[in-house]
Amino acid sequence: MTKEEIALKACEILEEYYPESVCALRYSKPYELLIAVRLSAQCTDARVNIVTETLFQKYPTLESFADADLAELEQDVKPCGFYRTKAKSIIEMAQRLITVYDSRIPDTMEELLTLSGVGRKTANLILGDIYGQPAIVTDTHFIRITGRLGLTRHKEPEKVERDLRPLIPPERSSDFCHRIVQFGRDVCIARRPKCDICRMQEFCAYFRDAGK
Repeated sequence: MTKEEIALKACEILEEYYPESVCALRYSKPYELLIAVRLSAQCTDARVNIVTETLFQKYPTLESFADADLAELEQDVKPCGFYRTKAKSIIEMAQRLITVYDSRIPDTMEELLTLSGVGRKTANLILGDIYGQPAIVTDTHFIRITGRLGLTRHKEPEKVERDLRPLIPPERSSDFCHRIVQFGRDVCIARRPKCDICRMQEFCAYFRDAGK
């Protein structure tokens, strides 16, 4: 099978595994997703959701984040780790959104990357989930699984994104990324993948090599 055929087959199987594709991070406003993703760096989505449940109540508007006391916000986000850096970038992000973008989340990669703490992974998630644009979100699950399938040999997020963009149909790319995260937690886990129950055995390079 070609890489294109493998990618399409993976899309089909994941759509059958997970008919409903949803972001694991909880939010009700676009800027809340930006903040939640920032907090998720080196932290589990489950812990972020616990923290943001009270955080978004305490700071109910973008302006309240922009005006937040840094030391206080640091303590609010401390359970997510790297709290000093994260709190600082959240305040800076909120201030720039208000002053430069009139409190609206930008809809281009170039503009999103000007926000504090926002890299390509975060920007792609926003473009896909908020604006419905084609997006390849290269988190650890995505990098691991696409590598195991033989779709990329790279580990660097930007190189993986570059390899996968031509392979995943644009209209399916954002949902594919969400589904692959779920699949990475349920089946293709990092240390002990459940290859015996995986429906991608027939075209998985990792399974083929492991069986030798």
